[in-house]
Parts: sequence; C-alpha cells; structure tokens
Amino acid sequence: MNEFDDLLRRVAIRAAADNGNLPAPVDDERIARAQSLLGLTLHPLLGRLYREVADGGFGPDYHLLPLLGPGGVVADYLASRAESPEAEHPVWPEGVVPILHWGCGMYAGVDCLDPRGRVLLFEPNAHDGGAWDGCWFLDSVGLAEWLETWLAGTGWFEEDAYDRDDVAEPRPWEQAAARLSSAGARTAADGPGARVSG
Repeated sequence: MNEFDDLLRRVAIRAAADNGNLPAPVDDERIARAQSLLGLTLHPLLGRLYREVADGGFGPDYHLLPLLGPGGVVADYLASRAESPEAEHPVWPEGVVPILHWGCGMYAGVDCLDPRGRVLLFEPNAHDGGAWDGCWFLDSVGLAEWLETWLAGTGWFEEDAYDRDDVAEPRPWEQAAARLSSAGARTAADGPGARVSG
C-alpha cells in the first residue's frame, strides 16, 4: 500500500460529495503531455490526484484547476513563467505549478521541486513595486498536509477561520528570494537532490 492511498481515497470521497459533476480523471498520456509542456515532473501526489480523483473541480474554495487547457495548471504556469527568466524582478519561481486560483490574483501552487510538494500562496496584492519575494507565503510544508487541512476543515481559507485560534496562517516563504533570482531558478530547489521524479 502506497503512503498516499488512504489520503487519495478520502479525497475522492470528499470530492464526489462536494461536486456531483466532477471531471473525469486524466490518463497517463495527458500527464505525460502536461509534464512535457511544463518541462518538469509533477509532484507524485499531485499527479495521482489528477490521475485518480479528477481533472480538477475539487478541493478548497474555488477548487483545483484542470491540468490542461485554458485556465489550467500548464497554461497558467507557462504564462506566469514567460517573463520571469529575463525580468529584473522575476514573479514566478521555476517548478511551482499553480493548482488553485483564490481570486484577486492569488494562487495556491505546489513546489514540484520539493520532495514533500510544499504548498505556497502567491499574494500579488502585497507587491510594493520591487522584488516579488514578499508576495510568496508558505501555506503548508507538503501537499499531503494541505489536503488533510482541507479534509479536516481547519485551513485559513475556511469561512470560520478568523473566529478560531487553531488555524495556522501562511507565513513568509524564506526561500522565495533565492528561488526567484536567476541563480535560484537554475539551482531549482532548496538543496541538493530536491528534484522529484516519477
């Protein structure tokens, strides 16, 4: 039994309960096409969500984006990355794929270069006109933990979050400046061997 099997089962049950009209999951061919277009391998758990649960349409608030097509993970990542490599102040780090749009330009993204698939919050409304590193926040140390928060109803994004003391707010992402710099983008991660495969 894989470490994510039980989590995926519970996510699938919740997804079906929340949305009676879920998109079909994607097949291996579409995963391979997405990865080819992205130029990176999806975090294993993220790939399994799209392969085994649905092609988006579930999860917190506005729900996960579809993998391919307009407004999907691949299109949004490529658009976000298009100017970053040459920009004086890059906006979007290599390897962080947007998975959910919170509205007002805000995104949740999964760091596919991190073994745990940390989940980041991009909050452009915090931009002060210079570097973009102050717009990046660590939402969760891993995608599995982020999904558990959603399943438990204990995320900062829940309607009653402000009324509770047990909700962890996203905090500044300490590696944002390094990952946004050209050198940080080329080294790709926060340490050796961080690129995931499979």
